[in-house]
This record gives sequence, structure tokens and C-alpha cells, in this order.
Amino acid sequence: MLRRILAVPAGLIAGIICITIVEKIGHSVYPPPAAAGNGDMEAMKEYIASAPFMALFFVIIAYALAALVSGFTASKVANNGKHTSAAVCGVIFLCITIYMMFSLPTPIWFWILGILTWGLVFVGSNIALRISKG
Repeated sequence: MLRRILAVPAGLIAGIICITIVEKIGHSVYPPPAAAGNGDMEAMKEYIASAPFMALFFVIIAYALAALVSGFTASKVANNGKHTSAAVCGVIFLCITIYMMFSLPTPIWFWILGILTWGLVFVGSNIALRISKG
């Protein structure tokens, strides 16, 4: 029971770490303005509206890696042979992603990939479950 309770926070933490690392790499290649990094939402909106494709695509890459790692971690920690913990992580991250997309002027391709990407929690979960069986 304790493993299933801890599985979701473990998956979320693993996913957040992945997002942070990949987004930091993206920001080193495509640095946002200083004001955007200081929490100025208006500066961030201006940056997003004019950012190059790859600057935004780094965020999608971060989401994809986070989904895989989050689903894998949650399923490994839960160790119950089910995708439930991974699905909960995916739903939480999806809600956060949708909130951020409403808050910032993201293009339609970002909406589509940003939503679809969180389905990768099931891929990560499947990998974890296969390793557990093997």
C-alpha cells in the first residue's frame, strides 16, 4: 500500500527533474530574455510569441522524456503490475501543461504535441512492467 502511495510523488519528482534538465539545455541554446527568467509573465509571453521553433520544441522534448521517466518510475515504485500510478502522473502533468498553454501564447502544433506527449507515460510504464516480469 505504501509503495502505491509513494509511486505518484516519485513519478512526479522524476518527471520534474527531466523537464528541468532539458529546459535548461534548451535555454542555454535559445536563451530567453532576462526578464522572462525572473518570473515576468509579460516578458515570457513576448518571448514565446517570437521564439524560434526549436526553442519551443525543447519543451516538447522535455515533456516527452518526463512522460517516459515519470511513467517508468511510478510503475516501478508501485510494483503492482498496473498502469494506475503512471496514469495519475500523466493526468497531473497534462493538467499543468494545459494550464501553461492557456497562460502563454503557444502555437497550435505545441498544443497538439503538448497534449499527446503525456500519453508516453504508458510507454514508460510498459517498459517498467516488462522489466519487472523479466
